[in-house]
Amino acid sequence: MRRLIVLAAATVPLLLVPTAAHAAPSLKTVTAAVETPPLYDDEAGGDANADDPAIWVNERDRGASRVLATAKNGGLRVYDLAGRERQAIATPPAPGEDDAAGRFNNVDLVPGFRLGGRTTDLAVVTDRGRDQLRFYRIDPATGTLTDVTAPGVPFAFSTDQAQVNEQRTAYGLATFRDFDGTAYAVVSRRSTSEVGLFQLVASGGTVTYRRVDLLTLPSTFRLPNGSAWSPCADPGDGPQVEGSVVDPTTRIAYLAQETVGLWRIPVWGGQFRGAPQSVERTREFGVPARFDEAEDDCVVDYAADPGYGGRIAADVEGLTILQTGALTGTLLVSSQGDDTFYTYDRLTLRPTGHFAVVAGARTDGSEGCDGAAVTATPLPGFPHGLLVVHDGADTPTDGDRETTNFKFLDAGFLRQR
Repeated sequence: MRRLIVLAAATVPLLLVPTAAHAAPSLKTVTAAVETPPLYDDEAGGDANADDPAIWVNERDRGASRVLATAKNGGLRVYDLAGRERQAIATPPAPGEDDAAGRFNNVDLVPGFRLGGRTTDLAVVTDRGRDQLRFYRIDPATGTLTDVTAPGVPFAFSTDQAQVNEQRTAYGLATFRDFDGTAYAVVSRRSTSEVGLFQLVASGGTVTYRRVDLLTLPSTFRLPNGSAWSPCADPGDGPQVEGSVVDPTTRIAYLAQETVGLWRIPVWGGQFRGAPQSVERTREFGVPARFDEAEDDCVVDYAADPGYGGRIAADVEGLTILQTGALTGTLLVSSQGDDTFYTYDRLTLRPTGHFAVVAGARTDGSEGCDGAAVTATPLPGFPHGLLVVHDGADTPTDGDRETTNFKFLDAGFLRQR
């Protein structure tokens, strides 16, 4: 999704962390073992469009673990490890006739949240239709979700319903616990470069939140040749972030600014700390482009590429971390523009791999991946952990209907050797 073009008040010089970002590990192909049923983005299918997954591990019975996944207007879906749908949760209705109904964009988990006198695991969802966060308690035995969103939760970014209707609303999401145990959510704002930090707060047997910090990522960059560059998008839009993850040990947030690249910034003590640093840029970084109204899209002049880009084909999308030890593991990012994924060493950010999920005997591949989630915990059918990726173009099963779903893979190939 190409969205951008509000110029920042200042032109920001390009800052890079010292990684070998241009190293090019050979492309590896892998296949999924399981896929979820197709979702159809039309009236007959309930306007369901797969987007972002999260993995809940049932510590009592790992075979009863669940994959939670957003379906935008289609709400939230819960799948078992065989990919079968176990629960479907609808979005909230529109508050008024001319207002937008709920639209669930991203999902993440907060384990061990203290709520109503007991500890529970929470699922957190960004509702981009209503500009809110929503919360669901996960039953520890069955994995069934129950809505525990406090009545009257505030808008995440908007000042009133009229602003909500413009849909510059809560979008990407990453949850984490700070060093003192406080639960937070990093939430991006659609069609802007803003990212908010929200503290999650128990209110009796329900959950609400308050925004405690706001980060604005750059939207204009000073290139090495001295020129200024801004990524292209619909007029009036900014370079938004969607894919997000926070390292649970270092409390470093990784943010995927779709048309720009991958950023890192520490977040602790209720604040974003210091200036964001670039981990890797998109291939299109610095390349001249213009918005074509007739095509309703950006036209990129690749022939004029000054050579300042990285490997990731825009959009930069799903982010997740395979945690194999206190500081060991793999950071994974979706390179949506070429239907592949790149991996980095979790601690050093050294590039470690490049892979594509392709069609196999049981499933088709993953194309246009928006979201990804991974766990290192061995699960039935996935002895080295589970990786779940979104497929934005599931092989059609019913004519020309737009079809999406999720693919499940054993995560063993992500472990560094």
